[in-house]
Amino acid sequence: MSLDLFAGVPVSELGAAIDWYSRLLGGEEAFRPNEVEAVWELAEHRYLYVELLPESAGHARHTLFVGSLDELEERVAAISARGIEPADLETYDNGVRKVTYRDPDGNEIGLGGGPTQ
Repeated sequence: MSLDLFAGVPVSELGAAIDWYSRLLGGEEAFRPNEVEAVWELAEHRYLYVELLPESAGHARHTLFVGSLDELEERVAAISARGIEPADLETYDNGVRKVTYRDPDGNEIGLGGGPTQ
């Protein structure tokens, strides 16, 4: 069985969100299905989208697992070079690391990487 993923993030200002997520994810949105949404393809059939929903903005929490610690560090460095710094850094007992970013509304997007056991 295959699964597609559309993970949504409610935002209060679409233009600001598109700018921030483009910098976080390293590229422009893949498509705009309508006037209130923008969608990025993270991997085949796996998408993150922002949607103008001011009444719900700031309540999303998503974590993307990128793989190795080296890949995580490369992504964090690239995101920093685009002007976004982590809000939190965690290392778990099993060696997995999580880097959390918060968008202008307070939505949390985490990147995880490290050992799998």
